[in-house]
Order: sequence, then C-alpha cells, then structure tokens
Amino acid sequence: MSLLSVNHLNVVFRQRHQDLQALFDVSFSVSRGERLAIVGESGAGKSILGYSLVNLLSKPGVIDSGSVKFDGRELTTLTARQWQEIRGKKIAMIFQDPMITLNPVLSVGDQMVEAIRSHTRINYNDAKKLAIEKLAHVRISSPAQRFEQYPHELSGGMRQRVIIAIVLLLRPEIIIADEPTTALDVTIQAGILQLLKQVCEDNGVALILITHDFGVVSRIAERTIVMYAGRIVEQGPTLEIINDPQHPYTQGLLNALPQMALPGQRLNQIQGNMPALNNHPSGCAFHPRCPYATDKCRENTPGFVFSGVSTVACFAIEDMLAEFDPEGGWQGEVEDE
Repeated sequence: MSLLSVNHLNVVFRQRHQDLQALFDVSFSVSRGERLAIVGESGAGKSILGYSLVNLLSKPGVIDSGSVKFDGRELTTLTARQWQEIRGKKIAMIFQDPMITLNPVLSVGDQMVEAIRSHTRINYNDAKKLAIEKLAHVRISSPAQRFEQYPHELSGGMRQRVIIAIVLLLRPEIIIADEPTTALDVTIQAGILQLLKQVCEDNGVALILITHDFGVVSRIAERTIVMYAGRIVEQGPTLEIINDPQHPYTQGLLNALPQMALPGQRLNQIQGNMPALNNHPSGCAFHPRCPYATDKCRENTPGFVFSGVSTVACFAIEDMLAEFDPEGGWQGEVEDE
C-alpha cells in the first residue's frame, strides 16, 4: 500500500459570484522512502497541491472533492485536533522562505525545544541535547553555539538547514519541500538539496519536492509529476521524462533550460503565459501555447495514456499511439522506396 495516496483531488477558491478551480482531478501516490518531484511554472498549482496535502490552504481555498490518504487514513475529514497528530509529526513541510517558519524573537534552540516538547514528554535538557545533535546532523558548524543564536544572526542557507533539523526532530514519514532553495544563493542551493536527499535516504523518509527547475529534479527525484494549469499532464520516472519527454509542455520546459542553448544564443522559451484561474481555456489548457494543438485539443480535455513507462495527457500522443496495432506494428502508410 502507498504511504500517501491522492485520488481525484479538486481544489476551488470560493468567490461571491463564482468558484475558481485551482486543481483538477489530481491523482498520484507516494511510496515509503520515495523521492517525488512536482514540476511546473508559477501558477501551475504545485504549491496549492502541497498545501492541500497538509490542510494549510488559505481561505477561500477549499478541497471541493477527492481523497487524500496517509497510510490508509483519510485526511480530508480530520478535525483541527486530529491534524495536530499528523502535521509535523507524520507529514512535515519546508517552505520557500525559512523566516516564514522561524520566529524572529525566539532563539533557534528555544524553537527546536518547543517543537520537540509539543509532541513528546521529554525534559528540557534531553530536548536540548537532541536538538544540538540534529543541528550537527544537518552539518551546521558549532551546533551548540547556533542553538543559542536568533534566526537573524544566521545566513539564509544556515536558516534552511535549521528548518530541516527541526523537521527531522519529530521523525516524519514524508517531507514536502516547497521550492526550498529559491531564496538562496546559487552556490548554496546544491548543498541544501544534497543534504535534503541525504537525510531522506538516511532516515527512510519520503520526499515531495515542489520546484520549477528541472535541473534540481534530475539530482534529487526518482519520479516526476509535471503540472500545468492545475492538472497533471505527465508523470513517470525522472530519467525517462528528462531523456524522452512526451507532453509538449514538458518538452518546452526542458528546452528552456540554459544548457539547451548555445553560448551567446537566445534562450528558448514557451510562448504565452500560464492561464489565470478566472480565464481557464476550454479543452486542453495548454492548447493556446501548444505548437501541435488541433480543434480536438481546443474542444476536449485529454485523458491519460501510457507512453513507454510514463503516463501523459495529450491527444497528439494518443493519436500517435493509436496508429500502432496491438502487436506493436505501425498502422500508418509506409512510403515506397
């Protein structure tokens, strides 16, 4: 059984005159110890999905329908008190900006001890010892000294390491990391990502990494989900998606990577913009930006088809696969030589 199972999840923002849908029929699962990436541009619905999983959606956002199960337990019906048993202790979240999580008027140590003692009956001295051990575990130099310092006295990379240490204190089974290196210098990002990967491997923790950067995904994730306008458009093993992307949107994201352009050449980009919630296109949401769009794409929403080891929601792929017979032979016309 999957550790986390999401089925047909729909999220809407309740408005006075209309409901604006942010997630459409999202389904996926995460196994114990698995590292999953969720990729897409800003506005794709990645963070909303992450917040939905831990019941942190800001009003007027609500889960309209669907199921989120953790270890077989339905999460969408839990009370606030029941969530205290899950959030942090079973499912933890790391945000883009560590200062959102850290209290600026409390020392790092006070916050770590408070996190431990809010879920256990451990005494202060033992909690302090455990906190310092976790600071050392995430490779913070002079952990006893950092324990006494305040967040503003630490660098951005150090603060993010503190957050990872706090998350590990309660031994969660899943960590959701929402763009955890966005606010950091490029030279610090690789170290934080490698640390996150290592602590998950060492502790058997599953990781859901939310990012817009395929370069990050290739180093961390075993499996990848690509989202566009609130829908999953492709998912499969990370290396397969990077080496052989199926959906035109995935192809566009990979072609836009800096390494895909020659030195001095203009970077590739996907024409157009992500649609707003109040202006969602009919049919396939990507069709206004897709070079392969047809009337079928403009009028209908594609379902998922298997293409290799990935699943993809694209009529162009579906039509191409339909031209093969069940024996694997090509059914289209072959030109005479």
